[in-house]
Amino acid sequence: MTATLDAPPPVPFDAVCPLMGVEEEYLVVDPATREVSPWGARIVERAAVTMGDRVCTEITKFQVEAKTAPCAGVAELEGQLRRMRAAVAAAARDEGLALVASGTAVLGQVVPPPINDDPRYGVGVATYRALHDELSICAGHVHVHLPDRERAVLVGNHVRPWLPVLIALMANSPFWAGRDTGYASWRTLSWGKWPVAGPPPYFGSLREFDETIAALTEMGALVDPGTIFWDVRPSARLPTLEVRVTDVPATAEESALLAALVRALVVVSLERVERGDPGPPLPAERLRVAYWRAARDGLDGHGVDPVTGRLRPAAELPGVLLEHLRRALEATGDLDLVTRRLGRLAATGTGAARQRAAHARRGRFTDVVDHLIDHLVPAEDSGEEGHR
Repeated sequence: MTATLDAPPPVPFDAVCPLMGVEEEYLVVDPATREVSPWGARIVERAAVTMGDRVCTEITKFQVEAKTAPCAGVAELEGQLRRMRAAVAAAARDEGLALVASGTAVLGQVVPPPINDDPRYGVGVATYRALHDELSICAGHVHVHLPDRERAVLVGNHVRPWLPVLIALMANSPFWAGRDTGYASWRTLSWGKWPVAGPPPYFGSLREFDETIAALTEMGALVDPGTIFWDVRPSARLPTLEVRVTDVPATAEESALLAALVRALVVVSLERVERGDPGPPLPAERLRVAYWRAARDGLDGHGVDPVTGRLRPAAELPGVLLEHLRRALEATGDLDLVTRRLGRLAATGTGAARQRAAHARRGRFTDVVDHLIDHLVPAEDSGEEGHR
């Protein structure tokens, strides 16, 4: 929640292939006990020698955050993601620790989490109190360059109905502190308790957005603009729309897939905004239920079709999303890659499904953590035969 993507270079805005970047949050674990460990600052200090400000601490001492530079293409972005993950994983190993890409902590004493020393966090704790108890959670954030905040707000309206599909695709938090929650994305439910988090409202204009933020600030619901935690938001400091709805993806490959999908959603949505379409005013209560279905079942069971609003097999929803984005993905040159990777995800299962499979083999949560450690960085990216 603390780091932001560096501003895109001063180049003309490209409505077909806007720049994009990714922020990922990871959990620190002790490779011996497999429990979360409060030494994120040590890893950041070591990794910053080579990564600079592209790595930072987060609100809890259990977390590390890293970010890419703005990228024009998916291949470039994925390369940065792989190198980024390899760098932070190496820094963790040098400290006798490990990192995992999981939306929630599988093992450890996570309530209450140790909070990093920062005056801003102190104000947050005084304001939000026990809501901080479940902040040992990690998300993946995608930024997409847009020409101005007005368009960013209206593009967000078009993105809103598709957010549950993204939740389902990247669901990666079935376990919480040694318990199977029964959900594919428990982080989504936990995070939704905050007063300005979860499904974003519908806004008819930037003015309405700014008036709402002013009112929420007056009501004491915000510490500062950085505590607008809606899952889609125009950046307070950057010319981007930030989509922050999903668990941190299990792999760099899936993180790049997410970024490609989000950028295509923004491209399709911007086209409609430029035609004067402010976006479908999907009722908040329906969107909230669609979130719940996606968080509970991932790509299993049934989800809500963003086009019809009716239940259908969740496994069919990626195809619905792909058809919605086809023209944009053809324009960006990403259609073949996205199609292949959605097929691969359907075959292997979501991150949540793979975590559960790791647990099912011997009924051990430690096996889940080992699985996550091993899959943060593929062996070919680590420069080693293995990670443990």
